[in-house]
Formats: sequence, C-alpha cells, structure tokens
Amino acid sequence: MKKILLFLCLLIFLPASLVADVVPDSPKYKAAREKLVEFDIKGRGISDPQVLAAMRSVLRHCFVPKRILSSAYADTALPIGAGQTISQPYVVALMTASLELNPTQRVLEIGTGSGYQAAVLAAVVKEVYSIEIKEKLHKSSTRLLKTLGYSNIFTHHGDGYFGWENAAPFDAIMITAAVNHIPPPLLKQLKDGGRLILPLGNPFSFQNLTLVTRQGDKYITRQITGVLFVPMTGVALER
Repeated sequence: MKKILLFLCLLIFLPASLVADVVPDSPKYKAAREKLVEFDIKGRGISDPQVLAAMRSVLRHCFVPKRILSSAYADTALPIGAGQTISQPYVVALMTASLELNPTQRVLEIGTGSGYQAAVLAAVVKEVYSIEIKEKLHKSSTRLLKTLGYSNIFTHHGDGYFGWENAAPFDAIMITAAVNHIPPPLLKQLKDGGRLILPLGNPFSFQNLTLVTRQGDKYITRQITGVLFVPMTGVALER
C-alpha cells in the first residue's frame, strides 16, 4: 500500500501541461466512455439517469494532459499537474448522484481543478459556480470550459473555504478536496433543505465521503464510503 501511495504522489507532482488541447471526440472515445459508464458507473450501482447521461456526454479526454490521453477513460484518478488530480469517474458520478440534483438548481463547487467535475455538474443543473485556489489551474480550466461551450459554469480564483457569498444561497455544494472539518461559511451558504458533499477526515490520509443535509439550523450528516482526495489548501490547512 505504501508503495502504491508513493507512486501516486510521484505522478501527481510530475511536470505536465495542465490539460490537453481540445481533442475532437471519436468513435474510439465514445466506445471507451460507454464502457466506462456501463461497467464502472452503472455497473457499480449509480442509476440516476441524468448523471449517467452526463457521464456519457462529457469528454473526459479533453480534461487530462496529453501524455496520459490513453488513460482518459480508465476508472481512476489521474494527475493534472500543480499537485492536483482529476477525480476517478466513479467518484465523480457518486458525488453528483448523492446530491440528488435537478435541472433548476444552482451548485457551488469548491476546487475546479481540470474542470471535469464542473462539466458533469453543468450537464445536470442550471448553473455551476466553481472556485479554484491555484491560479494556473483556474486560468487553464476556465479557458477550457469556455472553449467547450459551457456557458452555465461561472469560475472564480480564490480560497473556496469562504465560498461565493455574492452568489449564495446554493441548492447544493460540493467540495472536491479533503478537509478535516466542514467550513462554516459554506454551511451558511447552503439553502434550507440543500445538500453538501465532501471528503471529510485526515487531509493527508483516507477520508469518508460525507453528505450533509441542512434542515433549518440543523445539519444532518451521513457517511457514504471511504475515499482518498488531495488536501484542501488555503485557510482550511491552518485550522
């Protein structure tokens, strides 16, 4: 296990262009996406038709560096540079489905990364607001999402710990980096009845994917499964 984790860490920090140039879709990629959805997502219990449709439509090969294009549709996290990863497709689908979203809703994402998770959310909901703390990643993902035509995704460079107060409240919030506590500003920006999902636990070890539902002034939590995400940076690491 230690050797595997060391290998993953080395991959994450290898220098690389953050995302591939926009590579046209092809029968090869379409077949790979379909296989991924059927065996690794639907086959593992994800049944929400909107989420399955999103996973079939979003071109994951456009969100990974050129040097690992051959692994674009493998059900695994991949390094995108800047010490970050593009999440495992099954985990992307699981987090999206767990929020029980509908087409009229607005979602806040903390950690844009490559932009892949934002694109999946944008295929399901009305608007996605996504914050990225790393400027290089913010610029590259914003450029890519615009190039791909995602007009319902709004991006911001900043510390996601504080959320996006001017656009709040949100129907759902997704944190795509590990944190050892739930940022209070994000709880305040969640609508009554809304849901927040995050990898909660030791940022440098394993975490539990946790779903938080707001009920008035109360927050009900439920653990879903064990996960392994890169740490949330900024203020989160100081607290």
